[in-house]
Amino acid sequence: MPKQKDAYKPMMFRIPESIDQDEYVVATYLFSDVKVDADIVNKAVSWAVEQSTGTWMGVPSETVDVRVKFGAKVVGIYEIPAFEMLPLPEDVTKSQFIVRIAFPYVNFIDQIPGLLTAVAGNITLTNSIKLLDLEFPKSFVESFKGPKFGIEGIREILGVKDRPLLNNMIKPCTGIDPDTGSKLCYEAALGGTDIIKDDELNVATVPISPLKERVKKYMGAIKRADQEKGEKTLYTANITDRAKRLKENALIAIDAGANALMVNFTVGYSALRELAEDPEVNVPILLHPDFTGAIFNSPYSGVSSSLIIAKLGRLAGADMVMFPSPYGKMGLMRSREITIANTLQSSFYHLKRTFPALGGGVHPGVVSPTIEDLGTDIIIGVGGAIHGHPMGSIAGAKAMREAIDAVINDIPLEEAAKKHEELAVALKEWGVYSPEKKGSIYPL
Repeated sequence: MPKQKDAYKPMMFRIPESIDQDEYVVATYLFSDVKVDADIVNKAVSWAVEQSTGTWMGVPSETVDVRVKFGAKVVGIYEIPAFEMLPLPEDVTKSQFIVRIAFPYVNFIDQIPGLLTAVAGNITLTNSIKLLDLEFPKSFVESFKGPKFGIEGIREILGVKDRPLLNNMIKPCTGIDPDTGSKLCYEAALGGTDIIKDDELNVATVPISPLKERVKKYMGAIKRADQEKGEKTLYTANITDRAKRLKENALIAIDAGANALMVNFTVGYSALRELAEDPEVNVPILLHPDFTGAIFNSPYSGVSSSLIIAKLGRLAGADMVMFPSPYGKMGLMRSREITIANTLQSSFYHLKRTFPALGGGVHPGVVSPTIEDLGTDIIIGVGGAIHGHPMGSIAGAKAMREAIDAVINDIPLEEAAKKHEELAVALKEWGVYSPEKKGSIYPL
């Protein structure tokens, strides 16, 4: 009698209800460019084995017991379109599939590096496989503390309850000394900015702007502006550096007066988690998504933006996570913007909600669609439109606050501009967003 393939047996190819949900992280993939006559079940199971117990051929020690306890299990294969009967249309030669694989997290326990090695290790070295999402059981997430402050904590620090927060990125990105930067900080804060952040390029080791001196002068300028405007401002000092120097940089910045910190994605999730879970690092942390485009940009490979930026960033402890605006210079799809924000804001076991912070070519004219998409629990990040405002940085920040106030009070921007010169000048310079004009003002 012919022998049934192992790939077809419930040992490796199951329905979701047949696994103990508390013991598995479930990964969802897009498999593209698959020949219609391919053995997709065997292919999917082969990937599950490759990413857990086995390799391209059987080895003696990979016993049935090892596969059952430690092997990943295919728990779903869904073809797009969902053909059920033969014959197929003559013009159909390729297909694509949504494949779900459950990974026993006993293989990597409570860490993100091992998790990513399991779910996106060798498998991403091949073409046409994209990791779309990971579903975590409560038992896995319990070992993560997540954000210290989150949305509610940051609102409490700032005393701002019911409007979007305004974030300013200091521009120029780099190449300026602490005196020049502190002047820009003062002006942006005085104009009404809630959060001022270093640019992602202005890392901790930039010689022209040493971290300790930068923080002291920036915070001095911000405190002076806060006294004048009667509001509080956070400054997220960029401490991005080698892993061994991150905590030292964090404590240097905090000791110098920083009331928030920033790290680039390139420092890694584990480094972010170490900072977020350290009791000595008692200020909010902003995560910048630099380099993530290289991971999520392809529609057929890599990792989805909502997972790589939002879910894992929140799991690792970011209080604020930046991502591109679909109405700015980067071209992120609107549906991705909404998915990223919802991932950061939705209930996620015991983890606090993370502030979605979007930016990249944002100006007063894009405030309305942004709030329509995401509501008010967001941070709107603005660099050039504040420091490049024709009337100066103070006016640039004021124009943004005027736009935010107008939108949340259902006042058309053009109507509000009649009463606010700063906003009127900004709208004249950059216009009001419309799909027809999208991207027309950006050289990128």
